[in-house]
Amino acid sequence: MDKRVHGARWTVGFTGASGAIYGVRLCQALLDAGVSLHLVVTEAGWRVLKEELGWEVSRRQAALEKHFGEALRSGAMTFHLNADIGASIASGSFRISGMVVVPCSMGTLSSIANGTSNNLLTRAADVTLKEGRPLVLVPRETPLHAIHLENMLKLARLGVRLIPAMPAFYYRPQSMDEMVDFMVGKVLDNMGLDHDLYRRWGDEQDEQRGSGENRQN
Repeated sequence: MDKRVHGARWTVGFTGASGAIYGVRLCQALLDAGVSLHLVVTEAGWRVLKEELGWEVSRRQAALEKHFGEALRSGAMTFHLNADIGASIASGSFRISGMVVVPCSMGTLSSIANGTSNNLLTRAADVTLKEGRPLVLVPRETPLHAIHLENMLKLARLGVRLIPAMPAFYYRPQSMDEMVDFMVGKVLDNMGLDHDLYRRWGDEQDEQRGSGENRQN
């Protein structure tokens, strides 16, 4: 990122959809930028962290310490149990900049769309909606059936930003890390945060034009 963001505080939720790497990379980018985080992970989310990233989740606090130890010790990141429905982020009086759910399963998306707050993550999302704060969801499922689409439409009409995990190829990514950074960059764009995680369309053309003008001069 180009700039550090002081005073920003976001909730980040991981669910059981494929794409745990997106959530982990987003947290890293936000912490690097100086954003304070409140993290909540569903039971299925822990399973995906184990299956996709090899996290040892039998000792969850130790797993978090391994990957986010400095942030946890400094207070830059606060971890909440998903069963802790009385946590700070469950209250509208707790000041938060917004919330991102990445990756977002269709089950969690459905709960948010229909106001079913049966755990901390969905309660925090419900609070984010009722307080009129930014809510960003990164759904990852294919194919999509009509109920999925209807739930997304319902949320979009409420102002929720939906960013499906659809990597682009116009900038010719050379690695999976670059593809992940593209999606995380799209999330940061919709959070209103500056970053340099991927080359934007037009940047290369502008550089080529600039080089040509320099040669002519």
